[in-house]
Amino acid sequence: MLLIHCPYCGQRPELEFRHGGQAHVARPADPSATSIDEWADYLYLRENPKGLHAERWRHVHGCGRFFNALRDTTTDVFVSTYRCGEPRPDGGSAR
Repeated sequence: MLLIHCPYCGQRPELEFRHGGQAHVARPADPSATSIDEWADYLYLRENPKGLHAERWRHVHGCGRFFNALRDTTTDVFVSTYRCGEPRPDGGSAR
């Protein structure tokens, strides 16, 4: 079983967590001035890299909090987890 480190609760089994999509995706600053194409990009276009990827996760069967994780998509290894609002530990760019 895969173990995931929650930055609030510590290491727990993967069954306690739910994937929340790509991390560091900013909502449009002025929603009323955002075009339909810009909304479509915000809602549906996400990176899907092979390798290191920043993701949002939620500890649903624990503290209930969201956090970010750097996960290698080729090996499914979690390189790092960190609280929402903190910068990526590897200094990678946010979208």
